[in-house]
Amino acid sequence: MANEANSSIPYSTIFLGQRINLYEVPLDIFNTLNGIYELHVNTLPSANKQLVGQIKKEHSLYNSQETPRMKKHNSLPPYVLSWFESTFTHYLNVHNFPIKQLHLNSIWVNEMEAQEYNPIHIHQGLLFTGLSSVMMLKIPKDMGPEIVREDNPSRGALQLLGNCGGDFTKTDFAPSLKERSFYVFPYDMRHCVYPHNNPSAIRRTLAANMDVDYDAILGRQV
Repeated sequence: MANEANSSIPYSTIFLGQRINLYEVPLDIFNTLNGIYELHVNTLPSANKQLVGQIKKEHSLYNSQETPRMKKHNSLPPYVLSWFESTFTHYLNVHNFPIKQLHLNSIWVNEMEAQEYNPIHIHQGLLFTGLSSVMMLKIPKDMGPEIVREDNPSRGALQLLGNCGGDFTKTDFAPSLKERSFYVFPYDMRHCVYPHNNPSAIRRTLAANMDVDYDAILGRQV
C-alpha cells in the first residue's frame, strides 16, 4: 500500500493490476449515512432484485434513473451526494483518467447477518465503465468463531481480486475492517464478502456506483 502525496485529500493506493483507493469518510458524512439508514430502513426500497448478494437486508438510498427493477429515488442530502461525486472524481484525477462525463448512478446498504455472504461479482451502472466502492458503516467486534484457522481468519472479510498474475505480483487484497474506511475501485474488479459466524451481530456496509465516460485511447498515453 503506497501513500500518494500529490493531493489535498488523504488517501492511499493498493495496486492489483488495477488501482484501489482507500479514503477515510468524514465523521459528519459517516454519521449522516448511518442515521438516515437506521431512521428509514423500514421504508427504503429493497435492492435485492438487482444485486447478487445472498443477503436479506439490502436497501437502496439513491437511484438516479428509473429502471425495470428500481424506481428513481433519493434519501440523501445534497452535501452527501456531492461528497461521493468529489471522492470519485479525485480517484480519476490522481490516476490521470481523461474524463468526458460522470454520472452518480446508485447507492445502497447491505446488512449481513450470520451466514449471509456476497459471492464473487463485478458492478455496472448505465455504462459498463465506472467506479464502484465499499464503505464500512458498522463492523462488529466479534465475527464469531472461525471454523478452522483462527490464525488466518476470513469470517466477514472483504476480498478484492486483481487482474494481474504471475510470480512476485499481488493478486488479491483483504483489508482489515475498520469503520469509516471507503474503498474505491473500477466496476470490473472482482470482489466478494465471506460470511461471519456471530448470530447476534450485524455487518453493515455501503456501496456506491458512478458511471465514467472517459477517453480510453488518451488514457493510455498519459
